[in-house]
Amino acid sequence: MHRHNTVEEYLAVVPEPARTTLEKVRATIRAAAPAEATEVISYGMPAFRYKGALIAYAAFKDHCSLFPMSAALIAQMSVELAKFSTAKGTIRFPSDKPPSAALIRKIVKARVAQNEAKKK
Repeated sequence: MHRHNTVEEYLAVVPEPARTTLEKVRATIRAAAPAEATEVISYGMPAFRYKGALIAYAAFKDHCSLFPMSAALIAQMSVELAKFSTAKGTIRFPSDKPPSAALIRKIVKARVAQNEAKKK
């Protein structure tokens, strides 16, 4: 496993079709997250931070994953996430079939609200 210092370095070694999928996921998250959100590599994966960990994403051999960093949110959105394989902290999807931009935006907005509520 490579150690990547930037999101660009991470994405550069991701094979297609996962790279294009993750670039779309990244752009959707960036557009939905507050302007102050920062991109980092966390636990070896691209992630966004905003008042704490916000959301991460990664490519694996047979799928890609979104990590909303909130088991409660995954449980709360179980109906919307029904067609994906989910676990306590992850939403798995085929490398060429990411969740819709609308669903990703909804997850990001919910996470922003969770983090803002936590910081009050």
